[in-house]
Amino acid sequence: GDVTKVPDQPSFVKSRPIEGSNSNSILLKLNAGRFYNFQKDFLSFNDKKPIAVFRGPCHKKHRQVFIDQTYRFPNTDIGDTRISERLQPYYKGFMSQSDQLKYKYIISVEGNDVATNLPWIMASNSLAFMKKPKYDTWFMQGVLIPDYHYVLLKDDYSDLPVKIDYYNRHTQEALDIILNAQKHVSQFFDHKREKLI
Repeated sequence: GDVTKVPDQPSFVKSRPIEGSNSNSILLKLNAGRFYNFQKDFLSFNDKKPIAVFRGPCHKKHRQVFIDQTYRFPNTDIGDTRISERLQPYYKGFMSQSDQLKYKYIISVEGNDVATNLPWIMASNSLAFMKKPKYDTWFMQGVLIPDYHYVLLKDDYSDLPVKIDYYNRHTQEALDIILNAQKHVSQFFDHKREKLI
């Protein structure tokens, strides 16, 4: 399941906190079908829409804060997909991975533990925008370097419009980060090596 605490005894887990003493949390590649669902991205970065997208159910308080603070921002397409919120201005329907890949910037927001969309965003030709991750999985979120593997956002997301504008004007920097992200993801395509590990 979604593990956010370190067990009292050494245990195999899908996820663990990055900060603090986490040596009792031994990561395995669990729930892989959900997290490593890669799709071929046929669009180049330059051919994508120059705005940031997010879709997802916002059950957790930190996701609700994210939606409330960002859905009005210009150059964004951000929405909470919960049917219970369909009368709210921030509600938007489900958007497939293929449709999200039409955007230059895809926002990754942690849920119960990690953000399930981060691996496929980093494998694509889009740029991942996110806060510094708090949880780790087999994907090694804890070793990701801000503004090298992904674009770092402030904790209150207030810099999102500035970052969109910046990378719309600095395409080569965006492409460099995307390449670094793709190199990180490429490790997980070597299935023989993963089994050995």
